[in-house]
Amino acid sequence: MDSIIKGLASFQDTVFPGQRRMYQQLARDGQSPSALIIACADSRVAPEHITQAGPGELFVTRNAGNIVPPASEHVGGVSSAIEYAVVALGVRDIVVCGHSHCGAMKGLMNLGALQSMPNVAAWLRHAEAAHRIVCEAYPEGLDPEIRHRALALENVVVQLANLRTHPSVASGLARGTLRLHGWFFEIETGALLAYDGISGRFLSVAEEAELPVAQAPAMRVAVPELALPAAAE
Repeated sequence: MDSIIKGLASFQDTVFPGQRRMYQQLARDGQSPSALIIACADSRVAPEHITQAGPGELFVTRNAGNIVPPASEHVGGVSSAIEYAVVALGVRDIVVCGHSHCGAMKGLMNLGALQSMPNVAAWLRHAEAAHRIVCEAYPEGLDPEIRHRALALENVVVQLANLRTHPSVASGLARGTLRLHGWFFEIETGALLAYDGISGRFLSVAEEAELPVAQAPAMRVAVPELALPAAAE
């Protein structure tokens, strides 16, 4: 805790004075972040640090396993953050960001070991589809590290699917005002992979001319007038 207090003191004494006008403007004008990032609560993965974003640029929600529960009548923090970001803040992009060496994914591989953490075990049920995919669609006898990485990658794709069930997200995609992204951050190398919805693969951001998109906005095509019932004469 001492290091945290020292950091706060350093911010107040040396950082804030040089950014006072920016913070005053943010307080006066409110926030207008360009993207919502749904990331893991893992202390090694900080979205603002990875993207080098400044105050007011990102709307971030974090939880164990970068999970997005499917839309339901149950109100939760993740669903509330999604709805607020899309409806109130008008974000144009939503990112689900997973990462290597994820403790939540290790727990998902062995739920029996979470008997002392029933809330964690229940939360990870929202990623069960990713676990089933790796267990049933991947070769048997995979190296544990490769299996764990595969699970973390598949989990990003599963959470993107869950994200689409939220009414505000489905509406934004249909209206052409929202894009979805799936990212995977490698802690040990600093590399970032992005899910390409067309090829169904994770691609290295450093090697791509444009950032791959998991799902681009798609405008709905109006029903042609010829398809409407003819008016009675």
